[in-house]
Amino acid sequence: MNKHLDMMKALSDRNRLRVAVALMTQDELCACHIIELLKITGATASRHMDVLLRAGLVQSRKDGRWVHYKLNRTAAAPLFQWLETELQNDQEIKADRKALIKIRGCKQP
Repeated sequence: MNKHLDMMKALSDRNRLRVAVALMTQDELCACHIIELLKITGATASRHMDVLLRAGLVQSRKDGRWVHYKLNRTAAAPLFQWLETELQNDQEIKADRKALIKIRGCKQP
């Protein structure tokens, strides 16, 4: 039960929830993309991502000095499906998706 509680606690923060939902539509995001999306400092983004990592919701990889994050889809697939359904019409999530297109300089996958 602690694993599930850790996941729910991790997603109880608005910024961490926004990152998790953003990762549902992207293969991965660089830490710099997350910083720009949330408009927060690198240290704050790092703390948020550490909480998501410890909860097992995301995975990370280093590429030189860059850190890339992706959703750990096997960790809680039903939870991610529920979030996607519940938040698909949320205005902030819609704005985040549009912002990510500009931030990443590419089209929606």
